[in-house]
Amino acid sequence: MSAAEAGGVFHRARGRTLDAFSAEKEREWKGPFYFIQGTDPQFGLMKAWSTGDCDNSGDEWGQEIRLTEQAVQAINKLNPRPRFFVLCGDLIHAMPGVKAVFSGHYHRNAGGTYQNLEMVVSSAIGCQLGQDPHGLRVVVVTAEKIIHRYYSLDELSERGIEDDLMNLMKKK
Repeated sequence: MSAAEAGGVFHRARGRTLDAFSAEKEREWKGPFYFIQGTDPQFGLMKAWSTGDCDNSGDEWGQEIRLTEQAVQAINKLNPRPRFFVLCGDLIHAMPGVKAVFSGHYHRNAGGTYQNLEMVVSSAIGCQLGQDPHGLRVVVVTAEKIIHRYYSLDELSERGIEDDLMNLMKKK
């Protein structure tokens, strides 16, 4: 299964949004609830592990996709349903063409590059531990490159995304 085909598996949740009425109901304590935590689907690791080449393999995701689908199906059968499902840990082991990894949790902007892989750490919406403003990172992905820019919440709400980034999205 190709990475593009694998990506299609996870688009089945479209249209499942928390409307304003439901969000308002969630503000008050209603009693005990449960949620589900899943970790490390790590697409590509099972093949890499089985071949003993964890540095270069990882281009086949079939086993991990089947297991992830099985996990979602099991969760969907539960009654009552969990309040939410959070997926943590390593999402992929390797994927041809990965050029950047995006993360947070450091509460300031940081990053670097190692062997053509860029690590991008975005500062927080909430509590800041450095001088960076509260904000969000906009990431534009084209066939040729990945461009990203951090915006303060004020910048993004007042000016929006800069024209050069918007123009990149208009190209086919």
